[in-house]
Amino acid sequence: MLDTILIFVLGLTPPILSLWMMRRAKERMEARLLAVRQQSFVRVPPRNHLPPDQYYLDGVGYLIGDITCQFNARSAYIRCAINPSGPCEQCCHYQPKEEILEN
Repeated sequence: MLDTILIFVLGLTPPILSLWMMRRAKERMEARLLAVRQQSFVRVPPRNHLPPDQYYLDGVGYLIGDITCQFNARSAYIRCAINPSGPCEQCCHYQPKEEILEN
């Protein structure tokens, strides 16, 4: 009889411990979620001011540098393939784009 009760208690111990640990984990998660909800959020100001050499091109996005130069990287982060840090004014590597006209 004592063996049967011992086997029964040992068989129920893992599920009971599992339920107890799941409940503790859920309580900790809810506490963390509540703490995050109560924190103030850092708001990034809207991007309404553009640097002097940055502009928006439809279909491409924000670009920096002189777009008429052949070496322009056409990127919002890099101005030029040769002179990435810029500036484009009076650059010794400036070459106008060669347009290919098809008839």
